[in-house]
Amino acid sequence: MKTKKKSYGVVTIIFIVIAILVFAAVTTDAKSVQQTFWGLIPPVIAITLALVTKEVYSSLFIGVVAGGLLYSGFSFSGTIKHVMTDGIIKVLADPYNVGIIIFLVTLGIIVSLMNKAGGSAAFGRWASSKIKTKKGASFATITLGILIFIDDYFNCLTVGSVMRPVTDRFHISRAKLAYLIDATAAPVCIIAPISSWAAAVSGFVPGNQNGIELFVKCIPFNFYALFTIAFMFAITAMQADYGPMEVHEMNALNGDLYTTPERPFPEDDEAKSVEGGQLMDMVIPVIMLIICCVAGMLWSGGFFSGKGLIEAFSASDASVGLSVGGMFGLLCTLVFYMARKVMSFTEFMECVPSGFSAMIPPILILTFAWSLKGMTDSLGASEYVAGLIKNSAGSLMNFLPFIIFMIGCGLAFATGTSWGTFGILIPIVVAAFQNTDPQLMIISMSACMAGAVMGDHCSPISDTTIMASAGAQCYHINHVNTQLPYALTVAAISAVTYIIAGFSRSALVSLPCGIVIMIVVLLFIKKHEQKKYGAAWKD
Repeated sequence: MKTKKKSYGVVTIIFIVIAILVFAAVTTDAKSVQQTFWGLIPPVIAITLALVTKEVYSSLFIGVVAGGLLYSGFSFSGTIKHVMTDGIIKVLADPYNVGIIIFLVTLGIIVSLMNKAGGSAAFGRWASSKIKTKKGASFATITLGILIFIDDYFNCLTVGSVMRPVTDRFHISRAKLAYLIDATAAPVCIIAPISSWAAAVSGFVPGNQNGIELFVKCIPFNFYALFTIAFMFAITAMQADYGPMEVHEMNALNGDLYTTPERPFPEDDEAKSVEGGQLMDMVIPVIMLIICCVAGMLWSGGFFSGKGLIEAFSASDASVGLSVGGMFGLLCTLVFYMARKVMSFTEFMECVPSGFSAMIPPILILTFAWSLKGMTDSLGASEYVAGLIKNSAGSLMNFLPFIIFMIGCGLAFATGTSWGTFGILIPIVVAAFQNTDPQLMIISMSACMAGAVMGDHCSPISDTTIMASAGAQCYHINHVNTQLPYALTVAAISAVTYIIAGFSRSALVSLPCGIVIMIVVLLFIKKHEQKKYGAAWKD
């Protein structure tokens, strides 16, 4: 009976999608959809289908096709041309995207090598002797995520690779691991002055403003990032999971780490069975990879050509830096394993295709997500949202941080890109307030960044969300469904805090108010969990 209900729901959604497209075909043409709300329809279709059908590949592809139909005025040949030439082929030919794919593949190979060498199993054995509780494993994951603040892509994949054996041992669900990874990726990077995100934000500041200086001033007002980090520590300490995550965590306690039968990644059974590895077989390759990636980002920013550290990070290209660093990290791993005679060169090369195949699911999802973003760009969604922001200024001045935060959330969620959201909103805010109200400009810039991170954090088509699923080796839709209530809770707290900040113009007033609100919410959640489960939820 449940299967039939689910099927009816899917059919209903598909009919709604068809109805929307038919309505668009009858009432609009290719020119009239430009820079209107129709530009946001393709990602809305894709996200809705993904959440309802639990099938991410086809949902994303349907969203891409919907964008092609709207752009071409429902011309068959025009749709095919736009989807393939300006969509999928274009994103796969983009140097930045190719660099990210190379880094993904490289890291997949390194993980496969560490499993083959027994490093992952050895780290799991060592961690189990040092980490004694489920809370300890969660806190270790959060701490490692905070320490790797250079880039969110690197954070997601590295933390997942290192901590997955540990969290598995303590029966932490893959969905919870994916959340901890995702919540310490973008939120940490957006408040770290030395990171690829700080470089991106500073690059979007127009005119002669000092981008890094403005970024630092925005940190106390970046409520979503700060509250997300505090929220993770709090729910871990209180063991107060709720929503779909509650089901996953209860199942994990009974030995089911996945809850659903989908397994888009190879199992770790082979890695767990390797007994000959040593702790250094995992620690040394990870350290070398971190050093190489940081050096690669500095190199891409001109550090070795005479630029300063901050300046080099501001000018760095994450795609180039991570791909170059990943390749050198792979070579260092080869030399290290060969020197220790852990494996032969032939065994090393056997891990290349297995590591590549492990990354096919995130690469496929990324390709469709990037193509979907290309569709929204071609339909002028950015210009439409920019117009909404400009029209909001004026009588709603004190509510502007709240409005910008909400628009940033929606835009980043729909398009799956936080950096694209920065690029749209930050120049508008700086131009509007730099000569009239500098303090409101700082708060509104923070709202831009916080909203973009929130939308990016929970969007099914966000590259960071996709990589968090890859790092945790979690079924992607499980990760999206389970973390959404957490992200929405923190977003609601942040939204109220931005209203307070808009009137007070002070972080010393608004930040404590937000913390008090979060404590009240957490106590309510904890009280509800104690009534529901009693002592069964203890560590």
